[in-house]
Amino acid sequence: MTTKSDATPKSAPRTRGRNVLAVASGKGGVGKTWFSITLTHAMVLEGHKALLFDGDLGLANIDIQLGLMPKHDLGGVIAGRISLKDAITKFPDGGFDIIAGRSGSGSLANLPATRLQALSDDLIQTGKSYDKVLIDLGAGVDQGVRQMTGLANTVIVITNGDPTSLTDAYAFIKITHMARPKTDIRVVVNMAKDKKEGQAIYNKLLKACEGFLKISPPLLGVIRSDTRVSECIRNQTPLLMRHPNCDAAHDIEAIAQTLLEE
Repeated sequence: MTTKSDATPKSAPRTRGRNVLAVASGKGGVGKTWFSITLTHAMVLEGHKALLFDGDLGLANIDIQLGLMPKHDLGGVIAGRISLKDAITKFPDGGFDIIAGRSGSGSLANLPATRLQALSDDLIQTGKSYDKVLIDLGAGVDQGVRQMTGLANTVIVITNGDPTSLTDAYAFIKITHMARPKTDIRVVVNMAKDKKEGQAIYNKLLKACEGFLKISPPLLGVIRSDTRVSECIRNQTPLLMRHPNCDAAHDIEAIAQTLLEE
């Protein structure tokens, strides 16, 4: 498997939230944001208070997938007009809160390190009011992604059978492991034909991690390909509301239960 650059990552944030999970992919287009939304919803349905933070600074779209028009977003926080708590938007249909980014705002993707650190500290503090905080990270491994990753107690890496997806997932795992060797990294295979194919995809990634990094990030779950997922995204409706009994819904619920039981 081809790997990304071995550039040494910059230092990660000082504080890590025990209730914080980060969802990453390395490569865009693997269903990361949809997974973040659905996992948050599944945790709420299990009785947990949850906050979903759109950490895809600059290409934010959680609010779009949920059909929301937030009054405030991270743009106002970065500009100093509002606090992070004031940027919280409730999603009553799903029972959870979100902090929306600002889609298309490249300035948010290039925040100075000091501003990004202040935002990270504010998120940890705000997150103390919740049972779970999920960060939907941006694709790639830039400074902002690495800093937000460092906030999480558990990092979930989403991949699929696309070779570029596997390569980028490996690159993300490598850089995260280099920055924080004790980070709890889990793998989720999305859009698999069935559980067997998902396991085979995971095994390819595991082989690279064990061979080059000497680590074995566990498989958190396999999400089977389901046409009802794209239907829900087009209709800006959460899967667990529109099709709660489909295969993909059951797969994410199992993942949520695994995380919550721990």
